[in-house]
Amino acid sequence: MNEITSKKAEKIRDVIRYLQKFKNAVVVIYLDDYTIQSALYSSHIRDIALLHEAGLQVVIIPGARKRIDQVLASEGIKSTYHNNIRVTDGDAMPLIKMAAFDVSNTIMTSLAACNINAIIGNWVHARAKGIIDGFDYGTAGEIDKLQTEAIRTILNEGFIPIFPCIGWNSVGHPYNISSVSLAQQIAVTLGADKLFFVMEEGGIKEGKFNIPAGFPLSDNGDVPAMNLGQVDEFIAANSNEKSVISILEKAKEACSKGVTRVHLVDGNQDGVLPCEIFSDLGSGTMIYTSNYGKIRNMVQTDIPAVLGLMRPFIQSGKLLDRNEQQLSEQLSDFVVYEVDGGVHACAALHQYDDKQGEIAAVAVDENFAHMGIGPQLINHLTQKAKETGCKSVFIMTTQTSDWFEKLGFIPDTIESLPEARRKLWTPARNSKVYRLK
Repeated sequence: MNEITSKKAEKIRDVIRYLQKFKNAVVVIYLDDYTIQSALYSSHIRDIALLHEAGLQVVIIPGARKRIDQVLASEGIKSTYHNNIRVTDGDAMPLIKMAAFDVSNTIMTSLAACNINAIIGNWVHARAKGIIDGFDYGTAGEIDKLQTEAIRTILNEGFIPIFPCIGWNSVGHPYNISSVSLAQQIAVTLGADKLFFVMEEGGIKEGKFNIPAGFPLSDNGDVPAMNLGQVDEFIAANSNEKSVISILEKAKEACSKGVTRVHLVDGNQDGVLPCEIFSDLGSGTMIYTSNYGKIRNMVQTDIPAVLGLMRPFIQSGKLLDRNEQQLSEQLSDFVVYEVDGGVHACAALHQYDDKQGEIAAVAVDENFAHMGIGPQLINHLTQKAKETGCKSVFIMTTQTSDWFEKLGFIPDTIESLPEARRKLWTPARNSKVYRLK
């Protein structure tokens, strides 16, 4: 019961920590038209309302392709696509505009039912895409600029701005623009903390795509996170998947231009938005630069979290019991792995007079075990041992010898240990010695 309570408490702490972190953060959300027409649509709207009420500044860009197709078909108008861009003549534009605003109005009405005020606006200046390589794109447009100050004023006054996929030029001529491109451009212009692409089967999942070797996978087969280098690697391995490549390229560009993180989430899963924002791993695929997780020295205020992290490993006998005083005395030996202010792994390097180093107290949150954090900690401490003059590094283990062998450790004898460490060894625990080759 105590362990169950502890896990519940840790989840609640995560939520509180993220509420503090994302207070007044700008979150741009693209909802594809499949999600808007899905059975979970009302649940997603409710979650968006809760995010807004929690103090996040939310911007919504709804996809309207299916609705535009329906409206044009009802009038007997056919549209074609060139490079995934809708191409029509000018006669279709009033219907396209009507359909785009119809979808935006659906979002606004649904938010009103949750007592949330939203505004549909014409904050997008656009220009004709024109003729490229001899092809005339007709009513398709490109984003020229956004009325940034107006958007920020609306956000600061507590409204949710909704952007239909329409832009206007300086004389009021409308153009059909890409909702995905619009979402990215808004996120970049506003310096958004998060950009969400909520799409049908939006995450990167094993079995659906070619997952390069070494990519972390969650228990349900999702790739939980990719840095920008991994995005390139994934694109190279999935060159035929044009739709996801287009989204990933937009995500990478957004991150490279200052958006903190981009999330690809599955609109067919309930609760993906709060799960992705208020937990460390979320439930989709996150694209990030290099500031997601980091190894740093442990500080005094980390000790309660580290003790909680160690507790299940101590109970299973994998780690020796430790208390707050012991960790305080060995504070300089420890490092932790931090994600958004939360500690999710730890390890220590104890150094002895004979220039031997012991890597000890390796503990990784089970929810993060698939992300390769353990090997990162070992590599970090091994490098630290070299830099501080250690001639050899060993570990003591009772149940994890296979894991250490994969990292290059080989069996050694108790007699090889430094005298001070050898005195602490007991036949009752019978720990085995492994030394790094």
